[in-house]
Amino acid sequence: MLELKNITKTFGNVVANDKVSIKIEKGTIHAIVGENGAGKSTVMRVAYGFYTADSGEILIDGKPVSIKNPHDAIALGIGMVHQHFMLVDTMTVAENIILGAETGGAANLDLDKANADILALSNELRLGVNPKALIEDISVGAQQRVELLKALYRNAQLLILDEPTAVLTPQETEDFFQILRQMREQGKTVVIITHKLEEVLAISDSVTVMRDGKTVGEVKTSETSAKDLARMIVGRDVLLRVEKTDAQPKEAILTVENLSVKNAHGAALGGVSFEVKTGEIVGIAGIEGNGQTELIEAIAGLIPTANLSGKIYFEGTNITHISARQHKELGIAHIPEDRHRRGLLLDFNLAENSMLGVHYRPPVASASGFLIDSAIDRRVKEIIENFDVRPPNAELSAKALSGGNQQKLIIGREFGLKPKLLLVSQPTRGVDIGAIEFIHRKLIALRDAGTAVLLVSAELEEVTALADRLLVFHKGKIVGEVNPKTTSKEKIGLLMTGGK
Repeated sequence: MLELKNITKTFGNVVANDKVSIKIEKGTIHAIVGENGAGKSTVMRVAYGFYTADSGEILIDGKPVSIKNPHDAIALGIGMVHQHFMLVDTMTVAENIILGAETGGAANLDLDKANADILALSNELRLGVNPKALIEDISVGAQQRVELLKALYRNAQLLILDEPTAVLTPQETEDFFQILRQMREQGKTVVIITHKLEEVLAISDSVTVMRDGKTVGEVKTSETSAKDLARMIVGRDVLLRVEKTDAQPKEAILTVENLSVKNAHGAALGGVSFEVKTGEIVGIAGIEGNGQTELIEAIAGLIPTANLSGKIYFEGTNITHISARQHKELGIAHIPEDRHRRGLLLDFNLAENSMLGVHYRPPVASASGFLIDSAIDRRVKEIIENFDVRPPNAELSAKALSGGNQQKLIIGREFGLKPKLLLVSQPTRGVDIGAIEFIHRKLIALRDAGTAVLLVSAELEEVTALADRLLVFHKGKIVGEVNPKTTSKEKIGLLMTGGK
């Protein structure tokens, strides 16, 4: 059993954990839920030795232990899989798994034995991982299983998983849960940090709820519901479904004709054609890696022109080969899939990040190009207040925020542009239940105000609830256009996997 008693952790003036106490029983799956910035990841990083608590203690099987770094945690049988994978793309699965766990130095490294041991461990849990494959050549779901193997290879008996299904498809999620159940049957303990309440109810035995850095309750999963958990998390009743009227689309504002995109592995997108009208949300459904990323980035002006063919029209003008800045000036906003690579400058503060893309023009800059501090202050304060970014400190660096609060900062910035066309990928990835409700309402409000929205989401429930029309992608092509109100999720899932 792992017990955290009165854990307090501060970062400067920010209290991330305030006397947090959590008990995790051996051989169970324990979920930790809460809003973004509630302190969930922080307290478990204390348990893993990533952070050192200011006060409080950690007990294993009733005995106090000292965990000053991850090495101490690993020695005590604790492993952690972080929300953002820590893998080296150009190395093999086996090389990533043994990295840092080698004994005897490089000269005595037996890679053949490591490959055999990892394959045996993978087969035991039916993970389907090839130890000799390069990380860059395997799917995101397979990379998740590699991270799991990395912890198990170090003999972890207690696994901490931070947002483990954030990048998995519904089928990959179910497969992953089967692995976790099997691990529980073997006597291992699993801690899941997540925002997905339906998954909490499906996989966990017990749930700890955190709010504002404190523990506000612990319940047995069998004795609660999504509605009750949402109320505990947010402190009020939360609408768990999307409410909207029928769309009133008008003229087509975006027209894509025979668009193809090449990447390092060949054709990512193969001759797709469609249009998006003002006042509608067009959803893109598909297993990740089937061309959705390349589609959005091509329309946003982020793909090198040499890798593009076909045409993209915005308000009747060919924009296929114009710059990302010109897209912004036309009224196209973009919420990217990868917030770290495309959405933020992590070392810049919130104020600086709030003006990315418009930093050279009014209202945040004068006609001569000088920044206007008062305008920047107003802009970032509006985003922080309207989108509940925590901590509400404009001088903090973006990397100091939780993943969900980073997402809210980006969404607030792009929504604030009042775009004619919004390109949005994974809008609620890593975002808490209260913020999801807020973002969904904002998307519907934008649609109703006449904005055209092109939405990509790996969450089938989300994309079918929000979209007025749904395009299904498979292997870089559109394999179907369906009405999400009248088409079953089973039918959509079949199309996503290449079926009919």
